[in-house]
Amino acid sequence: MGKQMTEMLKGTLEGIVLAILAVQPAYGYEITARLREQGFSDIVEGTVYALLVRIEQRGLVDVAKVPSEKGPPRKVYTLNALGGEYLEEFWRTWTFLVERIGQLHHHIEHPQEEGE
Repeated sequence: MGKQMTEMLKGTLEGIVLAILAVQPAYGYEITARLREQGFSDIVEGTVYALLVRIEQRGLVDVAKVPSEKGPPRKVYTLNALGGEYLEEFWRTWTFLVERIGQLHHHIEHPQEEGE
């Protein structure tokens, strides 16, 4: 993954993880696996776990310890109401940015259409 992609992903990964949790609760490894399934193949578990600690501290998720067949109990993260509100704001912001960047890209790619 290039440096530019890494930097952009840092700013959006929190919203992406919350969107994954909006579909169903999950533990850290499951979240990492779902990110990889969505094409974020270079995401490392450490990045996801650090993010999960942050969103837990900010009260955006509820956490339950669930027994594991192998090893210690797993922390399962569930999006809560505050996290849902944050996710809605993330999608509004994302939509705004996509529209504006798309318009800018179109005008740069097709400048002759400006004055028509």
